[in-house]
Amino acid sequence: MKTLYLECNMGAAGDMLMAALYELLDDQAGFLRTMNGLGLPGVAVEAQAASTCGIAGTHMAVTVCGEEEESHDEGHSHHAHTHEGPGHSHDHGHGGHHHAALTDIRGHIAALPLPQAVRDRAVSVYDRLAAAEARAHGCPVDQVHFHEVGALDAVADVAGVCYALSLLRPERIVVSPVHVGSGMVRCAHGMVPVPAPATAALLEGVPCWGGEIQGELCTPTGAALLTEFADSFGPMPVLSIQKTGYGVGKKEFGRANCVRAFLGEMVESAGPNGEIVELVCNLDDMTPEALAFACARILELGALDVYTLPGQMKKGRPGWVLTALCEPDRESQVAAAILKHTATNGLRARRCVKYFLAPRTERAETRWGSVRVKRAEGLGIVHAKPEYDDVAAVAREHGLPFEAVWKEVLSQL
Repeated sequence: MKTLYLECNMGAAGDMLMAALYELLDDQAGFLRTMNGLGLPGVAVEAQAASTCGIAGTHMAVTVCGEEEESHDEGHSHHAHTHEGPGHSHDHGHGGHHHAALTDIRGHIAALPLPQAVRDRAVSVYDRLAAAEARAHGCPVDQVHFHEVGALDAVADVAGVCYALSLLRPERIVVSPVHVGSGMVRCAHGMVPVPAPATAALLEGVPCWGGEIQGELCTPTGAALLTEFADSFGPMPVLSIQKTGYGVGKKEFGRANCVRAFLGEMVESAGPNGEIVELVCNLDDMTPEALAFACARILELGALDVYTLPGQMKKGRPGWVLTALCEPDRESQVAAAILKHTATNGLRARRCVKYFLAPRTERAETRWGSVRVKRAEGLGIVHAKPEYDDVAAVAREHGLPFEAVWKEVLSQL
């Protein structure tokens, strides 16, 4: 499974996440061309070589009207505020600028020349952010506003992360516990605790920690992006790592200030893969034809597998022990199928732990044509076997022995 792991030991901000993902991309120049062609007024995106504690990485510089906005780095990214109640936004020195409502932000995103799926995810991130801000300020969502200049670079950050993830196409995203920082941070209306109220709302249910570093490490934008995309939070899974990316922040903390992104294939652990149900019954009064039909129907009606074993029943009568395997949520459905299509008046159900190798189908090219191959992988084990029906079809078509085609396919594996 293609897996992305985001290590947030120094929190997360939009620009840092975008920079870390940028380092994983194959076509980095194409990504920057797209980002600089978004049509956001006065906004430019530049990938700058950077280092932190001797580690090389990328700082993603977003400039607005020629002046770099560092508002999405640690302690400087909280853009939202409201017209009612005490705000908790950070003042970026842009007094006198207009403010953008959520509807304005949605309008900016709708106009971006990006795939619709990317625009939809960007809107979803902003909906999360606005809901958290509204909750923090105790006001309706439509009263949450964003500093106009700050809003533009925030849109670039959010759109960049969403676009980079659409290019990387991970099947699973896992995020580490999030370091949020500690202490107090100054906002437009005074000092507020870290994490900022909106960040705290966004990270509910997420494993977090404070530590001794004074300052805001995880920004509201960073928290909104992490919670939008994460499938789970926790330690790094066992990965066969393909690429590593470092998104470097601007501030110096005496320790590596970066988001680290790992892209790789998840390696199955040796633990169980879940549960499976065994449904079992004894049969001594069905013909072989009727039993064969029943087994076929039980498979069609939801069983994963059905098989019979010979057994000796009451009074020395020969018979069959029928076993059907199914997923736990299909237990009732498969049990009903057994009762309907066999002569039994009852059956036994057992829930078992299951271990399995993950299956997939590939194709092998032979001199006579293409043949499907069934593969199963996990726990460092690989099984591969040609598909019988395909091998038989090729053998018939070309007048060949079955074994000749079978061996030819095996030589391709």
